[in-house]
Parts: sequence; C-alpha cells; structure tokens
Amino acid sequence: MPDLVCNVVEAKANMLPFRFALHSAVAPTMTAWRDRARMAEELGYATLYVEDHIDSQFGPLVAATVAAESTATLNIGTLVLNNDLRNPVVLAQEIATLGLAAEGRIEFGLGAGWLRSDYESTGVDYDSPGARVSRLAESLTIMKSLWIHGVADFEGEHYVVRGAHCDPRPDVAPKVIVGGGSRRILSLAAQEADIVNVSRKMSSGTTGDDLSRGTTADHFDDCLGWIREAAGDRFESLELQIAPFAVMVVSSSRIAVRGATMLGFRQEGALDLPILLIGTEEELCERLLERRERWGFSNVVVPGESMEAFAPIVARLANQ
Repeated sequence: MPDLVCNVVEAKANMLPFRFALHSAVAPTMTAWRDRARMAEELGYATLYVEDHIDSQFGPLVAATVAAESTATLNIGTLVLNNDLRNPVVLAQEIATLGLAAEGRIEFGLGAGWLRSDYESTGVDYDSPGARVSRLAESLTIMKSLWIHGVADFEGEHYVVRGAHCDPRPDVAPKVIVGGGSRRILSLAAQEADIVNVSRKMSSGTTGDDLSRGTTADHFDDCLGWIREAAGDRFESLELQIAPFAVMVVSSSRIAVRGATMLGFRQEGALDLPILLIGTEEELCERLLERRERWGFSNVVVPGESMEAFAPIVARLANQ
C-alpha cells in the first residue's frame, strides 16, 4: 500500500482548506431547528446537512428549506437523499427551487440507497448494489442536464425521459456529493461529483453491523486509490469528505481510548482511523491535519449534537 499512499499524497499536494459541516435530522420544534441552523452559522460551520431515512426525522427537503430561510451564509445540503425513493425529474425541480431559496448555498448529496429498512418501510424493491448504483448514475445524468440546460431527454436501462423541463433554476448548478466505501460507487463519485464522501463499507444494509470489522487504514488507502484512478485530471479539484461515526471531545487521552473501546475498537491505533474522531482538542486538531495529509480529507462532517463541543476545533482549523 505505500506506493498508493504516496500517489494520493502527491496528487493532493495542494491540499484544500478545512471546511466543517453538521449532519442532523430533527429537533424538538421547528423553532429549535431554525436556532440550530443559526448557531451553526455563528460558530463557523460551513454547511448543515439533513439526513434522509424513513425514521423519526423531518422531511429533508422541507427542513433544508427552513434552514436556508433562517440563515444568510450557511450552506444547506442533503447527506444523502436516497435516489431510489425519488424520481430524478421531480427531484431536480425540488433541488432547483431549494437552490433559489438558498440563493445558491446548496450542496446536494445523492446516494444509491443502502439501509434495507428504508426499502421495507416504503415497499420499494431492495435491488442489488450494482442495480442501485446504475440507477443513481442515470439519475445524476438526467438531473445535471436539467440544471445546466433546463431540459432533458434520456433513455437508459432504468429511466426514460422525454422533453423534461426545469424552470426556473439557479444560475449555478448545486454542488453534488456522492460517496460510499466500494470501488464502484467511489468511481462514479470521482467522475460525477464535486464532493466525494468516503465511508466504511455498508453492504450489510443494517446499522447494527460491527463497525470495527473491515474498517482499517488500508480500506481508506484503497478508497483514495479508486477515486484517484477514476477521477483522472479531475482529482485535484475534488473535495474529499469524511463523516466520522463517533465524534467526542474529551479531557484526556485515557478517556479517548476508553470511548473507542466501548464502541468495539480495541485494536492498536484505532483512534487514528478516520471513522473515529475522539480525543482532546489538541489531539483532534493533530489527527485532522494528519488525515488531510494522508488522505486529503478537508471536508469534515460531525453530528449535530457535537456542534458546540466541537466548535473550538472549527475555530482553530476552518479555512486553514
């Protein structure tokens, strides 16, 4: 793996500055949701992302619109919408309208779908990963045409679109986020997205799988190699994003190790894995710098409940 790592670091010699984001899904009231968005803006976060599951959460597009209307500089986005639950022509119109409401402050995350319970709840077939990724690729082609040209005609394996229109639409198409932990989805992201989210493998389709199994530094080395190979000349312009599963700002290294152990990460060096962001303020700053140097991760997404605790790190590293 050393040659692969060296290639990635060499290609990312001009590392992008840090941007920090929050992901959230619900608040006790809509007033509290507005307040959360405003606080994120005040604390220096770049983006507020809304999740998308058939669960106890707000509808993502309505929640994103409310957050956009409540802020002036904060980017608003989705991380990520499930493509299989939406028609691409209809979704393109919704995102275009959201872009107008947010005056261009949109980061649009779209995924192939992975959580089996979302499919069971809606009665949508849980197809193979290959079919879901192929459907996502076609959907992105249709939506990009609608945003850029205002029209789309498309005939593929999964969608047939004739004379579709998108008007009005923002002057600039939204930034697109695609990601995952497999070669196929990351290759698509490298070719089509502006922001590539790199994650652990989630092929089980459940949230209860063993987080520590298969989540290694080598996995992230492989992911960056796949992205670089598929992106070609685009690689230097890609923003690489990581959304750690656990984020904890603690008072000592001992507590950090204990926190990783409680999550099932007992191996040596677990705290250095990108999926974990557990440590003191100084340790977290050092680890984020190291991860950017090794993997190029400059866009870091933390859970909404960690917003205030993580704010001192945002103050130190944002835009650096």
